[in-house]
Amino acid sequence: MAKTIEEINEKIKSRKVVVLNAEEIIDYVKEKGIKKAAKEVDVVTTATFGPMCSSGAFINFGHPDPPIKMTKVWLNDVPAYTGIAAVDVYIGAAELSETEGMNYGGAYVIEDLILGKPVKLRATAYGTDCYPRREIETYITRDTINQAYLFNPRNAYQNYAVATNSSNRTIYTYMGKLLPNFGNATYCSAGQLSPLLNDPYYRTIGIGTRIFFGGSQGYVSWYGTQHNPGKERLPNGTPCGPAGSLALIGNLKEMSPQYLKACTFHLYGVTIFMGIGIPIPVIDEEMVEFVKIKDEDIYTEIFDYSVQRRNKPSYGKVNYKQLRSGKIKINGKFVQTGSISSYSRALEISNTLKKEIENGKFYLTASVAPLPLEEKYSSLDILSKEEL
Repeated sequence: MAKTIEEINEKIKSRKVVVLNAEEIIDYVKEKGIKKAAKEVDVVTTATFGPMCSSGAFINFGHPDPPIKMTKVWLNDVPAYTGIAAVDVYIGAAELSETEGMNYGGAYVIEDLILGKPVKLRATAYGTDCYPRREIETYITRDTINQAYLFNPRNAYQNYAVATNSSNRTIYTYMGKLLPNFGNATYCSAGQLSPLLNDPYYRTIGIGTRIFFGGSQGYVSWYGTQHNPGKERLPNGTPCGPAGSLALIGNLKEMSPQYLKACTFHLYGVTIFMGIGIPIPVIDEEMVEFVKIKDEDIYTEIFDYSVQRRNKPSYGKVNYKQLRSGKIKINGKFVQTGSISSYSRALEISNTLKKEIENGKFYLTASVAPLPLEEKYSSLDILSKEEL
């Protein structure tokens, strides 16, 4: 019998809800079967923890006296975008410091704010009758600013490719350090724990879904940039490539440095590791079919990142059980694998979310609109005006 979100929330309220993480549900279904699992389990918690460059924060500083309409802003020498309003900015996680380059950037500013550290604000302006001030230099903290919230355009990719390197030199990428002559292969997914792999057709995850976001509660605000659900899919619904993505929003002031970490990828740049957990309501037997997915059932494609073209050569497909074993075969050669996301931290997040639901601190939301299952995805071509 189908369940509703409202019925599950009533169980949360009465502390009678049954919650398993996405790892636990696998053995539960194996032991008890689809029908019994659908009846007995109410929620499955999923999670991921990995680098997500397409992230950033909106910040409102409040007005100084006399007021200023900021046109250029730096936070610890990292440029922030000001084309919004007088004292609103957006700082991107991947923006680099003008003085420290790749050693510091927007992600570090965001982490410093969460840690309560002082951040140097420097701003200039052209001056108007209502905003006469032309420059300001001061320090801000998480507690002195008005609002600070993360708005991340693309997080929690549904799947991602494996990266390797066929060339005779080491290369440095957003997938980490890739050794020459297929010296290693890197991947970035929590596999069987990952949110959109447990809800491949977005039956329960949609716009308005409440999530665990950086240690606080946040929401799915839209489908993410580069959302491309039309990828090739296996019979179990899982895509063999990036496919869907989520735009997320949450209160930066309530987040924890345990689940949000700035980092620098050598010779690539600054990014931010985000911890995201999403509850999957077990509304019917079909959802059990999806959430029982195992690493060996999820495949992704191996691409050669030494080819600096949009369409990279493929060396076939591989599943996450093989990737987590530590080695895969490419062109008949055993290649060492390594993950740039953390499965253990994702499991920790899914268990934290599980406890919050069991303790009545986290309620589920029905989406207000679905994520699109058919979305046109285009690449940037170099065209003249006449060719359009």
